Amino acid sequence: MEDKLFLGRLTRAMNCYSPAPRLTRSLPIRYVEESLYAFLSLALEGRLSNTVLQETRCGLWKRIHLLYLHSTQLTKPISTCFEFHLRVSLALDGNLTLISRVRNINSKPFSFSIAYHTYFSISDISEVRVEGLETLDYLDNLFEKERFTEQGDTLTFESEIDRVYLNSRDVVAVFDHEKKRTFLIKKEGLPDVVVWNPWDKKAKALTDLGDEEYKHMLCVDGAAIEKPINLKPGEEWTGKLNLSLVLST
Repeated sequence: MEDKLFLGRLTRAMNCYSPAPRLTRSLPIRYVEESLYAFLSLALEGRLSNTVLQETRCGLWKRIHLLYLHSTQLTKPISTCFEFHLRVSLALDGNLTLISRVRNINSKPFSFSIAYHTYFSISDISEVRVEGLETLDYLDNLFEKERFTEQGDTLTFESEIDRVYLNSRDVVAVFDHEKKRTFLIKKEGLPDVVVWNPWDKKAKALTDLGDEEYKHMLCVDGAAIEKPINLKPGEEWTGKLNLSLVLST
């Protein structure tokens, strides 16, 4: 039987990701950069002991490369061995690129699911819409993963949402009307998109989210969930997520 695992929350550093305009970019880039380091430090501190972390600069890009080598000695319930590479590249204009590679170094096949947990800083959840998900089927986690079809031309928000949109386009856009900006989410190797906001009641139960902060965040993830990725011995999978900002006048 194939082993299964779920890779996720490795990009929690994207919490409140807000790249800067081209003319005023230094402070927000520093914020994102410091967030990345803070996250990686927490992730690696006593938890991922078999890990290599490298930092490089390439022109206008700054890159952080994380290599995690999993073995059965680290986590007994997952009886497989694999390499997980995460490359985080931050450009001077605020564009962020995350590339994940998973390689099966075991002698038998295994499967996994993955999701990038990207949390966007927004003006107000009532002023935001998402495009690129129209007519898609989705699994609604609020209704025990029942399957529905998106009926609207755009996705707007009036209550809690926790959905997995299936076989989505490679580009999804988050429009923030009040701040006059659009987040572009471009993905490769990630067929699904998760959209999540806990709304008021569940926000109060989250220790790392203030009671009113749900109004100013939206989680839109590139993911591979419905159909797990299957790797034979020696095979490798690559997924890529690029986040950029477009300002409007």
